Amino acid sequence: MRALLILIGLAALVVVGLMSFGLLKVNATSGSLPSLKVEGGSAPKVNADMAKITVGTEKKTVTVPTLKMDRPEGNSTAQ
Repeated sequence: MRALLILIGLAALVVVGLMSFGLLKVNATSGSLPSLKVEGGSAPKVNADMAKITVGTEKKTVTVPTLKMDRPEGNSTAQ
């Protein structure tokens, strides 16, 4: 089953490739599209309740931690 799907996919790719290079042209000379008649009616009425979003700013004081780094004297890697 999987092999059949792969073959159909490859055939479709070959047809698309041939059409894109202009080596395959398909012309429909006979037949017509069916006529369609639409009468009356109206679109359905829809009532949607959307969420309300309020955007604003405010001033706040934020405490930032301090960081202290100590390098041991005996393990100096700089030469």
